Amino acid sequence: MKNLIDKIQSYNAVYMAKLPATSDIEQFVDSLIDFLFPMRLGASSARMSTLADVELLEEKFLTLITSVVDEDKRLPLSQDFFSKLESIFENLHLDAAAILEFDPAANSLLEIVSAYPGFYAVAVYRIASEMEQLKLPYIPRLMSELAHSKTGIDINPRARIGESFFIDHGTGVVIGETTVIGKQVKLYQGVTLGALQVSKELANTKRHPTIEDGVIIYSGATILGGETIIGSNSVIGGNVWLTESVPSNSIVFTQHETKIRDKKEYVQAIDFVI
Repeated sequence: MKNLIDKIQSYNAVYMAKLPATSDIEQFVDSLIDFLFPMRLGASSARMSTLADVELLEEKFLTLITSVVDEDKRLPLSQDFFSKLESIFENLHLDAAAILEFDPAANSLLEIVSAYPGFYAVAVYRIASEMEQLKLPYIPRLMSELAHSKTGIDINPRARIGESFFIDHGTGVVIGETTVIGKQVKLYQGVTLGALQVSKELANTKRHPTIEDGVIIYSGATILGGETIIGSNSVIGGNVWLTESVPSNSIVFTQHETKIRDKKEYVQAIDFVI
């Protein structure tokens, strides 16, 4: 057992002080979203956000990055990040408004920001994306995995996503690192925007598709490849598998045959066990 302990200590020693606690990341993310949308907190806790709340968030952020950023770079990085808060809020407002406009089940913005997993995942993405663009190490990826674990939606913080983005239901959605998504795009559950090959040599190339403005992609569709472009205002049907580009204003669907028969025609019953 001593040999095992020695191996563990040797293997982990270089990384021990590299990361903030996952619980601290989660607390910061949720606090930031609650600051932007305090109505999420409920009647007993909700109140208007103030400058004092910003100062508290800045303190939390500086604490969060202590282990991953050199001391002389922490304050400038914090200032850069918090200068992006207005654009993050504006983008998230447009995302929520798109859900309210296009989802007949959505009754109010309050319902959307409080209960929709797609909105939460996109909110975390937009925060993590700004951090990624500031080259903050580790934390953006940990944030995306936090949202993934909560919602089943996996969005790499290096993906580029335009305004008014809507993920409906959401479970099983995967958006890869070099994906580019335009404005007013809508995805349903189980959509994969992935790479054709999994190869380390391709790490610095565009491996994931480009989705242009106004595209709708229905559940279970898989779109692969860095050169694959889905043209604007196209509709991609459920369970479609695509590895090539589609012109604008296209409808893409698969054809299959579904048969319905009277079970009395069968001598032996068909039993399905799941």
